[in-house]
Amino acid sequence: MRIRDCHWQQIEEYLKQDDRVVLPIGSTEQHAYLSLCVDAILAEEVAVEAAEPLGVPVYPAVPFGLAPYFMEYPGTISLRTRTYLDLMTDLLDSLATHGFRRIMIVNGHGGNQPAAALAQEWASQRTGFRIQFHNWWNAPATWAKVKEIDPVASHASWMENFPITRLAHAPTPEGAKPMVDLNRLRQWHPRELREKLGDGNYGGAYQKSDTQMQQLWDVAVNETRELLVKGWA
Repeated sequence: MRIRDCHWQQIEEYLKQDDRVVLPIGSTEQHAYLSLCVDAILAEEVAVEAAEPLGVPVYPAVPFGLAPYFMEYPGTISLRTRTYLDLMTDLLDSLATHGFRRIMIVNGHGGNQPAAALAQEWASQRTGFRIQFHNWWNAPATWAKVKEIDPVASHASWMENFPITRLAHAPTPEGAKPMVDLNRLRQWHPRELREKLGDGNYGGAYQKSDTQMQQLWDVAVNETRELLVKGWA
């Protein structure tokens, strides 16, 4: 039940019987040879597939987040932290105004973690609200499946290379990259990061078989759906 496929009267009727909603959040940033919108695409699609059998509405993914470290890669957009937290507050306030009381934020970008603290603070200041902040890609079952397929997995590597994030005009390279030192990477200036990281893959194989990727996707969707059903306190 994508919000974009609904009119307002349908949402009004829905809210008479249910108060759950899903807000996917992502980022627009370099992902090596994959789409710049990987994080938004995956967050929205895993949310839609998880919520569809339950009839829970899913908003379009917020396409911009916090990615200052990638600003030397053209196409990347990064919001200031203050701007981003104000945006998230406005979104949550809007959902609350309409009567949504159980809000799942499906996050597709590690840099968006400040939104998790904001969501917790927001809910703690209001009575009768529940928020789940769900990092879909490293939730327990999904991350276990990643490790089962290949323990070397990271940003812009095979674990984000799904049919819906590939670009027909930009084939994915074969082979793998050695894993970057993440502790050092977090200290680099954006220009230094690009010089040392090159194409943007943090490390690991560039791709796996579609069969393996579908297996991973199924775990992620099922785990997200389970939280939509049973994850509320």
